[in-house]
Amino acid sequence: MPRSKDLHGSAPDQHPDALLIIDLISDFEFPDGNRLLRNSQPLIDSLLRLKTRAHAAHVPVIYVNDNRGRWRSDRSHFVAHCMNSKSKGRELAAALCPEERDYFVFKPKHSAFFATPLDALLKHLGTQRLILTGVTVEQCILMTAVEAYLRDLDIMVPRDCVAGLRQRAASERYIESILHGTLASSQQVRFTRR
Repeated sequence: MPRSKDLHGSAPDQHPDALLIIDLISDFEFPDGNRLLRNSQPLIDSLLRLKTRAHAAHVPVIYVNDNRGRWRSDRSHFVAHCMNSKSKGRELAAALCPEERDYFVFKPKHSAFFATPLDALLKHLGTQRLILTGVTVEQCILMTAVEAYLRDLDIMVPRDCVAGLRQRAASERYIESILHGTLASSQQVRFTRR
């Protein structure tokens, strides 16, 4: 049950699980962007199947993204920019495009929690377990997992739904051994029954 009921309909979903999709809507215009894009493309099918299952189970899907360039909290403009024909990430953005029912949070730094409304949103959703997907496993996924751990949230990372550039094995070991997270395949994710 959510800790608070004062969002007045802004977050109508309630579920003990939440699926986070981190930094996959991107133009990949940054150092190592081409390499990260190549490493991210194999995630598409697994992540789409997981997202479809999450929707069917009424699990909230929350996109968390860096807002590159001038700061604007404009989801539509940002997604359109990433799907533009000149964007390197257009195919990935088109495949994983957020739906109207999905939540979307902009972040200024690595962690999905730092200077964002994510913590308040998760409390209102009644979230107890975060399923972390996206990029990069050694930075944004790991930093988000650390902050989730500090908030006493359970952590699950489907290995076939995360990508990175370096230190993947070490990052996954840290999440599993230090943060007590569960690493598995996306097919092994079982959503909590409400």
